[in-house]
Amino acid sequence: MLLHQVKPDIRQKKKKRVGRGPSSGHGKTSTKGQKGATSRSGRHTYIGFSGNSMRLLRKLPKIGFNIYKKRVFQIVNLESLNRAIKKDISEINPKVLKDAGLIKSETKQVKILAEGEIKRPLIFQGCKFSASAIKKINESGGKIVN
Repeated sequence: MLLHQVKPDIRQKKKKRVGRGPSSGHGKTSTKGQKGATSRSGRHTYIGFSGNSMRLLRKLPKIGFNIYKKRVFQIVNLESLNRAIKKDISEINPKVLKDAGLIKSETKQVKILAEGEIKRPLIFQGCKFSASAIKKINESGGKIVN
């Protein structure tokens, strides 16, 4: 095979030559139609342009808004702490909760809720709490360390 025999696999599409007489099929108006803004030089249409009528995007109602960053907590109830945490562990932090299988990620925020009762004093660290959970932890003799 020589250099002059090499050809591209895909056929190159020829440029549409407009305004070259009636026999070309693209003569006279050069595929732009008769009168109007779209037939003039320098015309500018954009996505959603709808001629003389109101464009669709302006007809539709505006709905909702975007929250910049939604705070998502991993929720743990006091009742599940009694079941999942071993008796010899007295300090609770996100690592201990992950090892017990109560949360999926150590890096995301954890919130302790007051569902159920806490049976022994525990020391909590690196978590958020509901007001009623704080009350129950303090009643059981536990502490919250920040």
